[in-house]
Amino acid sequence: MHYYRYSNAEVSCWYKYLLFSYNIVFWGVLSDLTKVTGLHGLDPVVLVLLVGIVMFTLGFAGCVGALRENICLLKFFCGAIVFIFLLELAVAVMAFLFQDWVRDRVKEFFENNIKSYRDDIDLQNIIDSLQRINHCCGAQGPEDWDFNIYFNCNSESKSREKCGVPFSCCIPDPAQKVVNTQCGYDIRKKSKNQWEDQIFVKGCIHALEAWLPRNIYIVAGVFIAISLLQIFGIFLARSLISDIEAVKASNAF
Repeated sequence: MHYYRYSNAEVSCWYKYLLFSYNIVFWGVLSDLTKVTGLHGLDPVVLVLLVGIVMFTLGFAGCVGALRENICLLKFFCGAIVFIFLLELAVAVMAFLFQDWVRDRVKEFFENNIKSYRDDIDLQNIIDSLQRINHCCGAQGPEDWDFNIYFNCNSESKSREKCGVPFSCCIPDPAQKVVNTQCGYDIRKKSKNQWEDQIFVKGCIHALEAWLPRNIYIVAGVFIAISLLQIFGIFLARSLISDIEAVKASNAF
C-alpha cells in the first residue's frame, strides 16, 4: 500500500498576529490626530468624535478580521488603508502645486478660529499653544485679533481685553515664575514701535513658513515613515487574505 502525503495550505500565524499588532500601533497613531482642531471654528470635540469613529472602525476590522480570518473585514481594512494613503498623497501633491491657495486656506482657518477663541476652551488652548511654541501672534500679525469681539479695538464692547492680545502673544519674562495672563491688555493702544518689546509681532503663518524649510527633513521623514507603515499594513492584509483564500480553495477539493 502506498501512502501519499498532500501539502495542506495553512494560514500564516505570522501574518495574522503581525496584522493584529499592526492595528494596535495604527490605533495609537490615529489617536494623536485628536489633538488637532477643526476648520471654521469647528468644536474640536466633533473632530475627536469623527476620528474616534474612524479609529474604532479600522481597529475593529483589522483586529477581528485577522483573528477570525474574516475576508470581508480584511478587504474593508485593506481598502480603507489604501484610500487613506492615496488621500494623503493627493493632499501632499496639491499642497505643493497650489501653495498660494493653501496659504489662503490656512489664513482663513486661523482667522475663523480667532473669532471663536473665547467660545471654546479646547480651541483656546490650541491657539495659545501654537502662538507660544512658534513665538507668533495672529495669522498675519497682532492686528488679526480685531476679528475677535473681545479684543477688537473698534467695537463698542466693554470687555477688559479690548484692543489687547491673548497672554500667549506676550514675550515671556524669565524672571516670572507665574504666567501673567493680563500681559496683553491694552497693548495695541500703544504705538507699534513699543509692541516688539512686549509681544510677538510675527504672524503664525509666517512663523510656520519659516519653520518648514528648517525642518523639511523631519517632515519628509515623518511622511515616509507613515507611508511605509500603511504600505506594510496593506501587504499584511493582502497576504493574509491570500492565505485564507488558498485554505478555502484546498478545502473545496
